[in-house]
Amino acid sequence: MRAAALYGTIGSLILTGLTGLPATPAHALDPGLAETRGVALAARQAAAKGIDFGTCPAVEGLNGSVECGTVSVPLDYAHPRGKHIRLTVSRARATEGGAGRQGAIVFNPGGPGGNGMFYPLLAGLPQWRNVADAYDLIGYAPRGVGRSAPLSCVDAAGFVKGPTLAPHHPSAAYKKRQLAKARAYARGCARKNGTAMRHFTSLNNARDLDVLRAALGERKLNFMGASYGTYFGALYAALFPTHVRRMVFDSIVNPDPRKIWYGNNLDQSAAFERRWADWRRWVAKHHAVYHLGRTAQEVLAAYEKASKRLEKQPAGGTVGPGQMQGAFLKAGYSDSHWARDARALSAYLRGDDKPLIALAAPDAGSARAAENENAVYTIVECNDAFWPRSWPVWDRDNSKLARKAPFETWSNAFMNLPCAFWQGPRQRPLDVKVARRSGLPPTLMLAAEKDAATPYKGALELQRRIAGSVLVTERGAGTHGIGGGPNACVNDYLEAYLLGGDLPARRTYCSPRPQPRATA
Repeated sequence: MRAAALYGTIGSLILTGLTGLPATPAHALDPGLAETRGVALAARQAAAKGIDFGTCPAVEGLNGSVECGTVSVPLDYAHPRGKHIRLTVSRARATEGGAGRQGAIVFNPGGPGGNGMFYPLLAGLPQWRNVADAYDLIGYAPRGVGRSAPLSCVDAAGFVKGPTLAPHHPSAAYKKRQLAKARAYARGCARKNGTAMRHFTSLNNARDLDVLRAALGERKLNFMGASYGTYFGALYAALFPTHVRRMVFDSIVNPDPRKIWYGNNLDQSAAFERRWADWRRWVAKHHAVYHLGRTAQEVLAAYEKASKRLEKQPAGGTVGPGQMQGAFLKAGYSDSHWARDARALSAYLRGDDKPLIALAAPDAGSARAAENENAVYTIVECNDAFWPRSWPVWDRDNSKLARKAPFETWSNAFMNLPCAFWQGPRQRPLDVKVARRSGLPPTLMLAAEKDAATPYKGALELQRRIAGSVLVTERGAGTHGIGGGPNACVNDYLEAYLLGGDLPARRTYCSPRPQPRATA
């Protein structure tokens, strides 16, 4: 489920046999006694060793206010004395020392595959100043991400390229090519990562979080997870409820085992269609500025006209329909992209392709990071859950959905299709349920009512499963990742909880932020 948060103001069928990984029997993604003991041992070792923070490597792109270090975690928690991998960690120290300091707070921005090393930079933003006074802000790259035992499935040099088509109505021949591509990608993951690949799971991400807590010298964890970070944060809450001090879930993945991950992707595609319609209505409302149509349908016709033109002659030789669709998909994550996208489309149809090229052209400089992120995303989600083995099931479900939600359905399906060819652990996801007597303190949940990447039903489902949780909803809004953003109401609740443990009523609502201004 692609759900990398655009956070705050910074900036996630086995048709033929697969060689390279031995087959394993299906089993539940449960805590496991050996793994539980392994986490406890690794945490004790990490607490004794701590983290030797120092100057951050230049490759991280962090300023001098941020320190970096590493923490060692077992590759396989069932064998904690076996192979270890090192996770990179970043820190900005609390600016208020002494009695005002409340410890460290760890952040994950989503994914799977999102790199949270940037998080300490938020200390410089007004919305985070009071939190940064009280807490060390801790970012990290989860296993497989960035420099944390990085995963890869294909040659990065060829990963970011264009032009490509946008599969709104894929032909049989196009589908056949995507099947072959997905099969090859799954083989590449197995070939490049070997048997170690099976240990890159959401459950192990939750276990790593407890080792990180111990390495930071924290008896209890303060954690804020956005998007996918809410899912393994929920796993952590279920596995280690008495280890939690404060926990925030922002833009929430539906944790229902029946939704992980195939069902969630279908729900996501349907939700993106609704946000795509919101953007088109907004553009139509500002026809006098963009001249793209007075109705949402006319704006769609303008977009499709541009897509057909790009199919015949890609902009700058690299921007085809696929690149434009990928760029405009970001409008579903945040309405801060709305005016930018409308300007680019309007200019392109008037004969100026420069804004569209700037917006959508493949960036060779980001190829390595993009390939790594996609590899982690694929490996974690494919390892986490059962996926349909039969291509006819995928074809049936996505064909049906695409009739009413064509914008994102097929590109989402084809991105996840390697999981249909997986021959890894094939686990059943943990059924997250945390009772009142578990020892978990009250938790805070944040969600936008029209979030496309993590549809709102997921927030309601997680609240139902975690006793004592409070849900703050931004009404009528669709931005993905709302904590620390421009909505003062949301931020007030977030700050009150993190600084004082104060929570509002079980279901609390904030008015939406104003819609973006139309700028030419």
